[in-house]
Amino acid sequence: MDRITGLIIKAISGFYYVEAADAVYECKARGAFRKRGISPSVGDMAEISVLSEDKAQVEEILPRKNYLVRPPLANLDRLFIVSSASQPSPNMLIIDKICAVAVSKGIEPVMIFTKTDICSASEFTEIYRKSGFRALEFSIEDQGNREELLSLLKNNISAFTGNTGVGKSTLLNSLIPGLDIETGDISKKLGRGRHTTRHSELYKVAGGYVADTPGFSTVDIERYEIIRKDDLAECFPDFDEFRANCQFTGCSHVCEKGCAVLEAVKDGKICPSRHKSYVSMYNEVKDIPDWKKL
Repeated sequence: MDRITGLIIKAISGFYYVEAADAVYECKARGAFRKRGISPSVGDMAEISVLSEDKAQVEEILPRKNYLVRPPLANLDRLFIVSSASQPSPNMLIIDKICAVAVSKGIEPVMIFTKTDICSASEFTEIYRKSGFRALEFSIEDQGNREELLSLLKNNISAFTGNTGVGKSTLLNSLIPGLDIETGDISKKLGRGRHTTRHSELYKVAGGYVADTPGFSTVDIERYEIIRKDDLAECFPDFDEFRANCQFTGCSHVCEKGCAVLEAVKDGKICPSRHKSYVSMYNEVKDIPDWKKL
C-alpha cells in the first residue's frame, strides 16, 4: 500500500481531507490514534496510505511546531485576531488573551480591526503597535490594507479568529475571490453575531493557507488554553524590557512596590489596557493548581 505525506486541510465529522501529490484524499484515522490520545487536526502534516483514487487512511501525524486546542489547529505561522471597531465593540481582554496564547505557542499574532467605515479603530491599532505587534484596519468599503494582508499570508499557514459577528468570513471572502464563505448578521437583541463557521478548514491564498475558524468564546479560552501564572508575563512581550528591572525576583507585576512594569505603565511606556488584561488573566490563574492546567 503506497504511503505519501500531505497536509490536513479540513476535518469534519470524523473525516480528514488531506492534500497530497496534487490531489485531495478523504481519510479516516487509524483506531490506534485514539488509544494514543492523538487527534489529527487541520494544519497537521500526515502520512497516509492511499486506498483508491480519492480515499486514504491517516497512518501517522508528523511532529508539530505548535498546536491550538480550540479551535484545533496545528503548525500555524500567524494568528490574525479579528475584532470589529463597532457592532460589537472590541473586547480588549479577549484580544489580549488570544494574543498571549499565540505568543506562548510561538505564533505571531496580528490584530485586525474591521468595520472601520462605521467607526475609526485608530485608538486600538495604536495600542497594539505601541506594544510591538502588527495591527491593521480593514473596511470592505475601501480595502486599503488588502495587499498588506495578502503579503502577511504569503507562503504561510495562518488562521483568522475572533468573536462571532466581527467579520472574519466577510474579510476572507474579500481576500479570496470566489471563496463565498457563509456570513452572518448581528443579532440586534443580543448585540453579537450568529455562528456561521462550524468547522476549521484551510483555504489556499497567496501561496499559503489560511483557516477560517468557528467563533470562540471566553469560556473556550479559559477552559482550553490556560497559561501558568509564572509564564504569563513572558506572553506580554511589551513587558520584556522592564521585567528585569524589578526590585526582587519573582515579582508578579500586579501590585508590588518597586515593580518596573508598574512604573512603565505609570510613565505611559506600557499601555494601561494591556496591563489591565494581564492583571485580570493573572488573577484568573493564580490559584489554579498546576495539575488542572495540563
